[in-house]
Amino acid sequence: MEQEIWTEKYRPKTFSEIKGQKNIIKRIESLVGKGNIPHLLFVGPAGIGKTTTAVVVAQTLFGKTISNNFLELNSSDERGIDVIRNKIKDFARTKSLADVPFKIILLDECDSLTKDAQHALRRTMETYSNNCRFILSCNYLSKIIDPIKSRCAVFKFKPLDHEEIRSIVDLITKTENIRMTEQAKSILIELTEGDVRQLNNVLQACSALETNIDEELIKEILTEVEPKGIHEALLATLDGKFIEARDILLNTMLHHGLSGIDVIKQINKEIWSLQITNDKKIQMIEKCGEIEFRIVEGADDFIQLEALLANFTEVNKK
Repeated sequence: MEQEIWTEKYRPKTFSEIKGQKNIIKRIESLVGKGNIPHLLFVGPAGIGKTTTAVVVAQTLFGKTISNNFLELNSSDERGIDVIRNKIKDFARTKSLADVPFKIILLDECDSLTKDAQHALRRTMETYSNNCRFILSCNYLSKIIDPIKSRCAVFKFKPLDHEEIRSIVDLITKTENIRMTEQAKSILIELTEGDVRQLNNVLQACSALETNIDEELIKEILTEVEPKGIHEALLATLDGKFIEARDILLNTMLHHGLSGIDVIKQINKEIWSLQITNDKKIQMIEKCGEIEFRIVEGADDFIQLEALLANFTEVNKK
């Protein structure tokens, strides 16, 4: 029996099935109902319904002719100007074969496009606007050039709240005949932070191992950081022991296979449990934000985390 990936199996097929974006879906559904949409720009974290909404828009407009009138590209893989000049232009310049007078191109993760590619995209959006509408999806609006933002209706998607995530968990566990403790559900909801794609993947991975899922299995699959390692590293900085703090933190990262962003998030949580003044906590949190930004922009994880620990050591010496 063929096994289907749960992220696709439980992907919403209609507007009414999409969770957590009621106001956005209402506005988009109204546009689609009129048979016409502007260029759209969907912004928000991963796994909260941006791509799903774009596909539902295309499916609603084109129905059975969707394969001829809808092109989906991932900009993180195809991020250069040649993709805009060739593949996208070739698709955009031909007329729609459906009752709708335009085609749709979905550019996923378009904040990965180079600046030159974005300028070429802006010109393509202008030239072929009668034939083609673009739906752009990104995590960071700041990485999109202003001429593109001004040509799109911008929709800011937000992470799903706990109740909406819980309803999805309940649906999947019931459909797949999985037993799951309430504590396991709470931990899964907290650790996936509104990312439905990750939630689906974690549940499928757990179900492959056990039909009775508890909190320990959830933590194992998610390779959750043991707060002990992070906490010990922070305590070492309080004592001015930078080298010891660095070794503990890097060992924790390597042992758990964690990224710099994972560690920053955990450090951010652990700071509030430290027995230091609120002024020092505020300085440390501010530095976390700066380092997180640098890592997102492409800086080296290890170097930035070392810089963070060095800063913490200096803050706590004062």
